[in-house]
Amino acid sequence: MKIISKLSLIAFVSISAFAKDSTKNIVDMFSDAEITGQTKLLYSTHKVKNNPNPYTTAIGGNLLYELAKYNGFNAGLGVSTSFDITKLSGDNEKKNPNISSTDGDYTVMNQAYLNYINDGFNIRLGAQIIDTPLADSDDIRIINNTFEAVVLTYDINNFSIMSGYLAKWQGTDAGLDTDNAWQKTGKNGTTFGGVSYSNDLIDSSIWYYDISKTNAETNTLEQNIANKSVYLDLALHTHPSKNIFLHYNAQYLKQNKQANSNIDSSIYGFLFEAVFFEDLSLSVAYNKSDKRDSNNGSFSGFGGGTLYTNMDSMILNHITTDRDSKAILSSISYNYANFSFVYAYGDFIGDKDSSGQKEHIIEQNIGVDYSLSENLNFGAICTINEDKEDTQSGASFDNGNFENYRFVVAYSF
Repeated sequence: MKIISKLSLIAFVSISAFAKDSTKNIVDMFSDAEITGQTKLLYSTHKVKNNPNPYTTAIGGNLLYELAKYNGFNAGLGVSTSFDITKLSGDNEKKNPNISSTDGDYTVMNQAYLNYINDGFNIRLGAQIIDTPLADSDDIRIINNTFEAVVLTYDINNFSIMSGYLAKWQGTDAGLDTDNAWQKTGKNGTTFGGVSYSNDLIDSSIWYYDISKTNAETNTLEQNIANKSVYLDLALHTHPSKNIFLHYNAQYLKQNKQANSNIDSSIYGFLFEAVFFEDLSLSVAYNKSDKRDSNNGSFSGFGGGTLYTNMDSMILNHITTDRDSKAILSSISYNYANFSFVYAYGDFIGDKDSSGQKEHIIEQNIGVDYSLSENLNFGAICTINEDKEDTQSGASFDNGNFENYRFVVAYSF
């Protein structure tokens, strides 16, 4: 379990998992079609040392029209949008561009797929939501990531098998300020596959990604991310007493560079979590990245990444280039009725690189969430980022010393 999953506060409601069954005729695919979605109102502001404090208030969300199934087939069309509320947002240097782009609006057809399901087998072609360790929706603001892809899954007993090809992606992590919202996941795309096994005691998985060469002509990402990645994780769940649950987790990520990329890393991690009365949770997580070569680092993937120590802003991948680095994270969360609270403290430390520069970044996340009803949620999160070495590696804006406050109202239908 990544702490970032708790900090999303109002997670994206899966509105495309299973369409309504329809077995009579093709006409019923349309008459029984459903429209589902989620609307968000979000305010976000940064307090940046020695700089103007940018802020933005935006409204947007996701809408999906999905046909009912006929003989296992169905299709869906979805749109994602975010618009700044000008009177409640800053301008120029006081504008937060990470919500609706620097232009103040962002609209894209984020889903357009054809789907076929038969017993445990499923194949989906087109723009869709995907959540895997190195390619995920990463929904912590308004615009989530989606992928132009071909994805095959097969579930049998306690096993789940997934494989596919990712051609392009869009969303906050891909950048909202491009003429073409969809960016390539490599010159020749990305192929991936994974096998997961779950029961009451164990959750485990192994994944493989082949990310092809990228460069300035084929991708807007600042670095060449071509690599072959292997990811493994294992979670053990115990129940020593009626009101105590213990979770032991381990993970390993190995990335080998392709061509002349800057990605070559080896990262392992551990997480322990204790849950009391299903309401109070205490956890501690650790990740370590070993230096493999000068000027090489790690890649968090197309989305928020999978490391146990990932936080709202800071992730270990930011400081892995040309150095050994580690992160330690502790957190506490509490649920009471319709109210939930989470506090997390992360310490990110990087040894000297070839130039002698160290890294030391501390981040704190404080989040609250209240569910007024099954469909209506209110949430707030405060992120405090301190760059002890002042290297700007943990920066969301001009430097690594900032505070971010976000308030969100989400309605799902």
